[in-house]
Amino acid sequence: MHSSEGLKRLLYDRFLHLSHLVEETFVTEMDVFTDLTRKYGITLTSTSLTSIHVIDCIGNHEPVNSTTIAESLKLSKASITKISTKLLQDGCIKRSRMNDNKKEIYFSLTPKGRQLFELHARMHENLEEKFIEKMGEFSEPELQASLKFIQMMIDENRMLPLNLSELE
Repeated sequence: MHSSEGLKRLLYDRFLHLSHLVEETFVTEMDVFTDLTRKYGITLTSTSLTSIHVIDCIGNHEPVNSTTIAESLKLSKASITKISTKLLQDGCIKRSRMNDNKKEIYFSLTPKGRQLFELHARMHENLEEKFIEKMGEFSEPELQASLKFIQMMIDENRMLPLNLSELE
């Protein structure tokens, strides 16, 4: 086996390990976020990471319609409808209509939703600072190679899942 072949297999092994760690990180992030909401006396029935990202999207673009949220988060409009219904029930967002367009519904944050938005932003700022600090250990060419690899994996992911016929 060529040394580059061995390196590729090692990269694949590390990639799988990273995938598992990322999954664990999302669970931990949600646990920390839930603990923070309790600390600030905020109650939620919808505690999925996607719900929090819907709040984040609304907070960054309000007032915003469901089509824009769906496109921003790459989710279906049906998913946004389901999530927004829960967030409305939780008192995190409110609906409104524009004076010039009485048909379309727009969402904005309530004070409770604004608190969640700000908590989430602080968490991400902290994660981003740590990430950027770690990236300081890489040279410019290493950063470029890392970016190229991550983009390739994103592009490849769009082609998944595997077809059953590929496994036969």
